[in-house]
Amino acid sequence: MRTWHILVTMAILGMALTLTACGPEPLLGEVSFSEDLITPNADRDTDVLVITYDLSRTAAVSIYFEDQAGNRYYYRDHIRHAPSVDKPYQVYFAGVVAGYVLPGEEFEGFTVEKRVLRDGVYTWVLEATDADGITEQVTGTLTIADADTALPELRGFTIHPPVFTPNRDSISDRATINVDLKKDVEELTVYLEGDDGVRHHVEWRETTTPLNEAGWHEFDYDAGVDHGADPPPDGTYTVTMQARDAVGQWTKATGALTIQNGGVPRAYILNAEVEWSATTIPLGDTLYFTVTVDNDSVVPIRTSGPPPGTVYDSDQNYATLEEYEQSGAFRVGIHCETSPIDHPWRWAVGGPDDLVTDEEGHLYLPTGARARVTGGIRFVDVVEARNPQYCYASLIHEDVAISMVNFRVDPVYLKIQVP
Repeated sequence: MRTWHILVTMAILGMALTLTACGPEPLLGEVSFSEDLITPNADRDTDVLVITYDLSRTAAVSIYFEDQAGNRYYYRDHIRHAPSVDKPYQVYFAGVVAGYVLPGEEFEGFTVEKRVLRDGVYTWVLEATDADGITEQVTGTLTIADADTALPELRGFTIHPPVFTPNRDSISDRATINVDLKKDVEELTVYLEGDDGVRHHVEWRETTTPLNEAGWHEFDYDAGVDHGADPPPDGTYTVTMQARDAVGQWTKATGALTIQNGGVPRAYILNAEVEWSATTIPLGDTLYFTVTVDNDSVVPIRTSGPPPGTVYDSDQNYATLEEYEQSGAFRVGIHCETSPIDHPWRWAVGGPDDLVTDEEGHLYLPTGARARVTGGIRFVDVVEARNPQYCYASLIHEDVAISMVNFRVDPVYLKIQVP
């Protein structure tokens, strides 16, 4: 271990203080850098040195480096420490200091938070100031060689859309954060942060570029709704992307993302009850049903037609009425054991008096609302091998899920009478 014994200067209230046997104990002691040359390039050979120092009393400690042009680079900037107790303080230094920008450099879209010193000879300074204003310094020299100075640049950082509505209605439900990473890194993270300081992690989406490798990356944010978790409260959040390379350099890009109308949709067939018109009907007659849909969530639920009251022939389905599936829409469906497709007969979860329309014409059942849904199936054919058969209702969240509580609700054992 190399130790430099340097003349220590002290100042208190702008006046020189002469140490005597009865004077204050020196503030700094046992100051040393374990190496006078390091090569910060993550090859695990002379990458790191150890800085040792002893404090006799509480003080604000700074460690910085000055190049031959007089530019100063801080590793520690007035960090308050209690006095050393059993042994001196030790910190590891790998050549990385607070971020800086060289003359003529411009970094569009991101900032440099931490950066390795460039090759050269530096004067290091370890400085401490106590509560009375007494300052002591110890200095020495350090050579940086073979430093890996390439930065993990974050190019093309974008957030789309800037406003999104995570409520699983398949309209602006997700936000995508993109970046072109210019260097392999040890860590690439993205999070949202609001005024309360709480961070919300954003998941990386698997692409052709493996995570942490240089290339194009995409982060997908659903605000947790897809996992059944409530999203952060509505509002505007700061999106932060950080990259850390093997040397320890950090870069950061930030942007804004607004959450509106966020929430997990929760709707039910009330009391899991279906009112069926009959258990036996003649061929050519209609089986009617009535259910009540309860929107028990903090967000409106989207729906699509046909409207309640619609009667299908049994050989029809929602597609033959040109009421195709719509991702994210809730509809009441009826299924029988001989149905040729899944839940072929479907209805909106409310009528004109129950639903509201957004600016783009989408239909919603408002938060906390209930709606009675009726409809019928006219049985124009029969499968004798399954007569009678079970028919049941479900509340379908199209292209998303049918929750178990809303699946196969209140089956009826239906007999079709054939002449």
